[in-house]
Amino acid sequence: MAEKKIPLSKEQLGALTERFPTPFHIYDERGIRENARRLKAAFSWNAGFKEYFAVKAAPNPFLMKILTAEGFGSDCSSFPELLLSESVGVVGEDIIFTSNDTPAYEYKKAKELGAIINLDDISHIQYLEDEVGLPDLVCCRYNPGPLKGGNAIIGHPEEAKYGFTREQLFEGYRILCDKGVKRFGLHTMVASNELDGSYFVETAHLLFELVAELSAELDIEFEFVNIGGGIGIPYKPEDEAVDLEAVGEGIRKLYEEWIIGKGLKPLDLRMECGRMVTGPYGYLVSRVLHKKNTYKQFVGLDACMVDLMRPAMYGAYHHITVPGKEAAPLDLVCDVTGSLCENNDKFAIDRAIPQVDIGDLVVIHDAGAHGHSMGFNYNAKLRSAELLLREDGEVVEIRRAETVEDHFATLDFEGLRGFQA
Repeated sequence: MAEKKIPLSKEQLGALTERFPTPFHIYDERGIRENARRLKAAFSWNAGFKEYFAVKAAPNPFLMKILTAEGFGSDCSSFPELLLSESVGVVGEDIIFTSNDTPAYEYKKAKELGAIINLDDISHIQYLEDEVGLPDLVCCRYNPGPLKGGNAIIGHPEEAKYGFTREQLFEGYRILCDKGVKRFGLHTMVASNELDGSYFVETAHLLFELVAELSAELDIEFEFVNIGGGIGIPYKPEDEAVDLEAVGEGIRKLYEEWIIGKGLKPLDLRMECGRMVTGPYGYLVSRVLHKKNTYKQFVGLDACMVDLMRPAMYGAYHHITVPGKEAAPLDLVCDVTGSLCENNDKFAIDRAIPQVDIGDLVVIHDAGAHGHSMGFNYNAKLRSAELLLREDGEVVEIRRAETVEDHFATLDFEGLRGFQA
């Protein structure tokens, strides 16, 4: 069972709110670093192992710089994510650029940085050649369709918009060979927030077999396979975290059988985890603003789904702690809500929490990935600040809260004065 702890006491959080008004996100540097090292250690048997942090999970350069120091690269899917990676010194093949419906200028930037370009569709081979030119190293994204089950977030692979079919994959690498490409990688990702560790071992098995078949049929050598990310985190206290060491060992045995055992060129193993790297080490700190009792009980916070939309978007569970009341009975069953003019703006529905008072602090756990990054400005809501708890206990602001001036910055109020309605 996962124990849901906060790295700061009620008193420390209270003092922090005097400097930084709620709501805000705060990340635990020590937890992130220790977790990053554990992931690397689980795959240390593979000399070329590389984790490309999925920038979309937490696109903050301070967090990215911490992970760069731990030896991580960047998994990017847009032009701004490429720029963020460049800003923290991640360039070249320490970037893998995996996108879909990609405009030419994004491919151009990826190639300029020397990133590994991971193609999403067979038609993108010609598009990339025509618009930018083919790089020396190309990776293709495989969609196994009904050969591999997906999960609730990504859905069934055959219905997903991502990747080549098996037939297209063989044809795509053949085309790339004919066009003079000499270096190759292979990628897939067909699940998200998956807690069954065997899923990732099976995914590696799928790719190792495919590498053997492609190598034999096309007479090419692969440099790496990227088994994707998708490792889940125990959002609920009763959830069990993925056993990274068991996953690493399971993949090692398959590697010995399918790559070494068949006399293939040694492969580098790549991953692109985001959620499991930073997710458990980020917290949304809010405050009780109102209490309401109508047909059911509601506890309204000063945060809303602008700050964390996963519960509204997916019905996702995020654990809630009331600092200072951790040992109190959970005798208030309520919906924990935000102020957005949408009825699904709820962090929890029929959740049992301690009795709360107006002004109590509330901490929502596991918000360190796909939390702040999925924020938006509907209802003209402003996105909150991001803070970092350093290993020495210092707290620094790594992104200030948005202001009304920020929100209006793209509007032309000067032009409005001469506008005739």
